[in-house]
Amino acid sequence: MADLRIEVASHAGVCYGVERALKLAAHAAESARGSVTTLGPLIHNPIVVRDLESAGVKGAQTVDEVESGTLIIRAHGVVPQVIDQARAKGLEVLDATCPYVKKVHMAAEKLVREGYQLIVVGESGHPEVEGILGHAGDAAHVVSTPRDLDGVDLARKVGVVVQTTQTPANLAAIVSALALRTMDLRVVNTICSATQERQDSAAELASRADVMIIIGGKNSGNTRRLAEICMDRCPRTHHIEDSSEIQRTWFEGVALVGITAGASTPGAHIDAALACINRLLEP
Repeated sequence: MADLRIEVASHAGVCYGVERALKLAAHAAESARGSVTTLGPLIHNPIVVRDLESAGVKGAQTVDEVESGTLIIRAHGVVPQVIDQARAKGLEVLDATCPYVKKVHMAAEKLVREGYQLIVVGESGHPEVEGILGHAGDAAHVVSTPRDLDGVDLARKVGVVVQTTQTPANLAAIVSALALRTMDLRVVNTICSATQERQDSAAELASRADVMIIIGGKNSGNTRRLAEICMDRCPRTHHIEDSSEIQRTWFEGVALVGITAGASTPGAHIDAALACINRLLEP
């Protein structure tokens, strides 16, 4: 393994929205009077969530569980009624919703105001998608694949917004299917540029690597998509949350190890993986 090389994708790890949310939470933990609570996990990374708990930032699933103090709205956003409920209860609300997610909310509201039936391209049940639906009106539909359009009664005017971590290929496939079935189709591509950059750089590296390691929460949609993209190009792809999962046998007969990480993965987690690999390869 003396000639083994390790390369980190040119775009990997925390995006702007996640970094912003983490900074807001850290500042609140240090300066807020009273308890600090996140509504759901702040980001989809169990290790980061545990670290926040150690720093005194608790988690709650509903506003009803929070009696007082500061409530942090997760990076994925929430429906507007949740923020109203929290403020009505006298809680200090710290909105850590990613600014790019807020752009999806505004695009959804605008399309509905203009009379378009809304299609949300994304994962049904995902917190970001649920937040988008809160701004989309009662007639919106969530679509993950073109097949999900089967049985949907489409209007003459259809508008589309996209979960920020979706792939351009999936959006294109769904738009192609919609174009055949509606007279007036308006698409607002709300895929985050950071997502596209991570996906593109992961695909490029995976096409050259013998082994790929994807670092990030198993509950993170964007990290799972990175793993899928890499698996298509590099069958020896491993999705890990923690560097302790890395095994020496993964590197036998390998010339190039590629590493990338989801948008909810701090740089320290990438550094820990690199250190772990180097330790495992020591003679």
